Amino acid sequence: MEYFPQEYYEFFIVFNDGDYYTGHDLLEAIWLTDRSNLFIKGLLQMTVALYHYEYGNLKGARQMMRVAKEYLSSYKPSYWQLDVERVLMFIEHCLGVIPSVPDRVRFEEVVQLPVLPKLYINLEE
Repeated sequence: MEYFPQEYYEFFIVFNDGDYYTGHDLLEAIWLTDRSNLFIKGLLQMTVALYHYEYGNLKGARQMMRVAKEYLSSYKPSYWQLDVERVLMFIEHCLGVIPSVPDRVRFEEVVQLPVLPKLYINLEE
């Protein structure tokens, strides 16, 4: 059985709860100890994109999703017991939903944005 940093396991819990801010912090803790881990960096960028979207930063959400796709693509079909292909399909779907303009909406208007798909992730054996 392969073991991963504790923060990785905790990331799955908070991500599935929609707590992208905490998810970002957990992944960043891993990445700061090994900046060469582009897999974690890709997950980190995707999580940041979702956080940006929640607060109306559409440009940031689009950019981070594209970067996440770049980083994660080389890890498919799976890596660290995560179905990376499924994550990449989610990213593609989000990129199709996130409006291309404007770059930002006021926080009060976020509720009017299209709803992004929900991704539930888990470790696979």
